[in-house]
Amino acid sequence: MRIGVNTRLFVKGKMDGLAWYAYEILQRMVKNHPNDEFVFFFDRQPDEEFLFAPNVKAVVLHPQARHPILWFLFFELSLPKAIRKEKINVFFSPDGFISLRAKVKTFNIIHDINFEHFPHLLSPFVRWYYRFFFPKFAKKSNKLATISAFSQKDIAQQYGIDADKITIIPNASAKDFHPIAQDEQLTIKQKYTNGKPFFIFVGTINKRKNIANILSAFENFKHKGHAEQLIFAGNMKHWDKEMNNILNKMAFKNEIIFTNYISTYELNKLLSSATALLYPSLFEGFGVPILEAFACQTPVITSKTSAMPEVAGEAAILVNPMNINEITNAMCNIIANETLRQDLINKGNIQLQNYSWDNSEALVWNELQNM
Repeated sequence: MRIGVNTRLFVKGKMDGLAWYAYEILQRMVKNHPNDEFVFFFDRQPDEEFLFAPNVKAVVLHPQARHPILWFLFFELSLPKAIRKEKINVFFSPDGFISLRAKVKTFNIIHDINFEHFPHLLSPFVRWYYRFFFPKFAKKSNKLATISAFSQKDIAQQYGIDADKITIIPNASAKDFHPIAQDEQLTIKQKYTNGKPFFIFVGTINKRKNIANILSAFENFKHKGHAEQLIFAGNMKHWDKEMNNILNKMAFKNEIIFTNYISTYELNKLLSSATALLYPSLFEGFGVPILEAFACQTPVITSKTSAMPEVAGEAAILVNPMNINEITNAMCNIIANETLRQDLINKGNIQLQNYSWDNSEALVWNELQNM
């Protein structure tokens, strides 16, 4: 079988959650099936790291697809021609974008449809593109998958698709995430917070991640006299005026650290050294940092909305993300109750066993084989 794959998000040093999902599955798939051919379609010259095995061919298409007009040109003009030229039997897209014009069987994974619930958080043109094209992408796909039971139900209801026709292929935690020794934790704290304990937020910084309420909750927490600082580990490309205004008015803004993009290696050290993951996002189709924290044996505070309770199970403190006092109280409880901390860590170890990249890869391969 000759399988075409949308790998446009594979950009070294700029990998987000969607890209890592594809990376974990595809690196396993091409090695597990050496007799099948894989054509990876990039929008720029790829790093050798992304050509996982000899049965992978890289094809670079133009333009670089990072804007609605360029998305359209890439997926509706360049990609259909390349699919014909490369004689692709099946096209697989792990990030939700497909071509409506390509005449090929298509397996598509739509991670979530947050843009249907929070359209105001996107620029007008991006919002229009997602809300116009993604229902079409969902219905055009010969096979459709998503990453959680929550997203399965959400996509089915929003787009009028039978939920039984949407396969759940979840995320997992990468092997790079694991606990580190006590002396390493002390070194990390010295490096980032002058030796003080800290909470950590992990992810791209945007409004959907509830940054404004996290900042306000941390301010309340500090007014109670606690020593912990706060680290934001993630790309700041969506930092906006509202967040900036809140930060500038904070009495404790000097105890907040922004790392911007960091390597997985460094992120593992930070997560393993943190008092807890602070992840009260407004909406997630999954919430990978929750599993990464479990793998690092770090307690988790997250939201009781969307997919986060499903992923966290009983292994996290669940809060209303719109209630700043609830977030603050959860932070206080984590540092005051060592028994609670250890109970959450133990439950996190158990919950983590429900998710495996090997299992997810096998589910993807089964869908591709049955097209």
